[in-house]
Amino acid sequence: MSVRTKVQTLLDEAGTSFAAEAGITLANKPSPLYRLAVLSVLLSTRIKAGIAVDAARELAQWNTPQKMFDATWQQRVDALGRAHYRRYDESTSTALGEGAELLLDRYHGDLRKLRAKSDGDPEELRKLLMDLPRLGPVGADIFCREAQLVWPELRPYFDGKALSGAKKLGLPTDPDKLADLVEGHDLAKLAAALVRSTLDRNLAAAVR
Repeated sequence: MSVRTKVQTLLDEAGTSFAAEAGITLANKPSPLYRLAVLSVLLSTRIKAGIAVDAARELAQWNTPQKMFDATWQQRVDALGRAHYRRYDESTSTALGEGAELLLDRYHGDLRKLRAKSDGDPEELRKLLMDLPRLGPVGADIFCREAQLVWPELRPYFDGKALSGAKKLGLPTDPDKLADLVEGHDLAKLAAALVRSTLDRNLAAAVR
């Protein structure tokens, strides 16, 4: 199987971004970008990705920092509980409330202003994201991996987990060489599929 055929098989089998799986139609607009930040917080804990995605769907009713801030701590806990995100529900509810307040204070609730502050520097953008409570290096990588769909200055963004998947599948582990295998609008899908290949042995075996 050629490398390009292998990549196409991978995209066909697992090329849905985590944002799309959570019901987020990603665009360079405040609400979907905020929902991606929430999803990134949820995915960065030691919990199954499917549960984190379900939790993001439950929290979708609070799709702006203002709405998340206005929700009560208990309302957020209950929403997380409905998705079985119970191990971290209380601390995550607190973090989401504090994160919403930070975004309102610094960026008027608009992550595009955070992007502007980074002035096109992906590493600076990543550092600014990590000011959000519970959004550490892993969460910042998740956000950037997905946001490269709408923020081209991040491309190509393949974090350590995605590159680990590439190695597992016998694909290039150099980000630029990986990027050459797909169109720019498919980079986020490829990154997500590579991450899934690290989590799913059957998927990796099928692609290999």
